[in-house]
Amino acid sequence: MSNQSSPHDGKHFVIQKGKAQCNQGDQFPQYKVTSHQQHYWNDSDGKPDYLAVTEDDLQFNPSGPSFGKCKLRPSSSGYLPCVYAPAGKWQKTYDKVKVMDKKCVTEASELQCAVGGLITIKDHGQRGEMSKQNVKNADTKTVQHINPLVKMNDFKETVEESEIDAY
Repeated sequence: MSNQSSPHDGKHFVIQKGKAQCNQGDQFPQYKVTSHQQHYWNDSDGKPDYLAVTEDDLQFNPSGPSFGKCKLRPSSSGYLPCVYAPAGKWQKTYDKVKVMDKKCVTEASELQCAVGGLITIKDHGQRGEMSKQNVKNADTKTVQHINPLVKMNDFKETVEESEIDAY
């Protein structure tokens, strides 16, 4: 077994509702997944916001001057709008997990713009959420110590009641 570290260790996969940044721009557009409509990270409901971004997903929302004003395009009135032009696919992608034979984008990935900017990940888009099972398994004394304002036993009862109401 190999103990080699990877630049992707501890990094999140990027989802459509995340945000990109260009080192030459001033706006942060969301990703637009066009390479598939099949794999969602951490969403069993299949909401488009959770689509996995792959090496072939080169569009952003909003389209047009996605990254705002470009520092590489000076004008007498400041800077001209971004003329986003991807120079190939996303680089530094994670090749151990593929979606429809396409490598996945992580927080370590980057995309070169032909104008000269480097596009990186500002926000991967994923958020941790506490499940009902997490609440059931939580140690009440530890939670009370960390956050004395939470009445854990009451919270556990509320979660159990909401499960009963769902049936």
